[in-house]
Amino acid sequence: MAGASDLRDRRAIWLFLAPMLVVLATVAAWPLARTLFYSVTNASLIDMSIYDFVGFDNFIAYDNGRWYGVLTDPQWLRALRNTLLFAFVSVSIETVLGVVIALVVNANLPGRGLMRAAMLVPWAIPTVVSAKIWAWMLNDQFGAINHLLMGAGLIDAPMAWLGGSGLAMASIVMVDVWKTTPFVALLVLAALQTLPRDCYEAAAVDGIHPVRLLFRVTLPLIRPALAVAVIFRLLDAMRMFDLVYVMTGSNSETMTLSVYARQQLVSFQDVGYGSAASTTLFGIIVLVTALYVALLKPLGRERAS
Repeated sequence: MAGASDLRDRRAIWLFLAPMLVVLATVAAWPLARTLFYSVTNASLIDMSIYDFVGFDNFIAYDNGRWYGVLTDPQWLRALRNTLLFAFVSVSIETVLGVVIALVVNANLPGRGLMRAAMLVPWAIPTVVSAKIWAWMLNDQFGAINHLLMGAGLIDAPMAWLGGSGLAMASIVMVDVWKTTPFVALLVLAALQTLPRDCYEAAAVDGIHPVRLLFRVTLPLIRPALAVAVIFRLLDAMRMFDLVYVMTGSNSETMTLSVYARQQLVSFQDVGYGSAASTTLFGIIVLVTALYVALLKPLGRERAS
């Protein structure tokens, strides 16, 4: 009887999951399969019905004394560096600021309800809109940022925030931090509100310093929520496209892997090469995610023991 009941439960579970699996297969698995297929062809956007299989030549190949393919393209290597730099710096800053904001909003302060609502405004604005607003504000001729800094006497002449490589990447990181820090803060705040109060009451009785309490009690308890926030932000940062493309276009100084793939696929109309670039990006994201999860496992076992 127990076995029959378990079988019915499993069938019911799969029945309820079936619509979601069909939707995922339609919007995710099928486009991914098509991308993988075209990555080993020389298909062109001009006529995608005409193509030849080229194997892994789009990724890496050697002919006539030279290497060619996505993995050997200097522009792709630069885009890889930009992507990793952007992901590491932005996610690191967002994690620290998100925790700080969540701790402040979680405190028993007047007006904290308004603070919680206000911190979600940047996250609620569409990324393209945010990018366009900040691009205008950072304009070197009529941007509000230069006007304010010059009015305060902090700079003597307008700065090309989106012109130089260093300033452009720093500006993009700043805008991304402004927009997505509320997401991290929201997840951390939800975790903070579920923490047992008896731990803090016992710590107050023992006279433990608040800083020590933060690192010894609070952060270890919210580690699962923080890990989820970091992995979601890492995935978004690794495939960043809209913010970079709207603010700086296809500038090689700030080009990410997604912008590179779009350039090959749309601007150059090379479906095979662009699909190979997209497939490579997918593989890098999977690798980075696997490494991050692998690093979290020892911490989880240590906590469990």
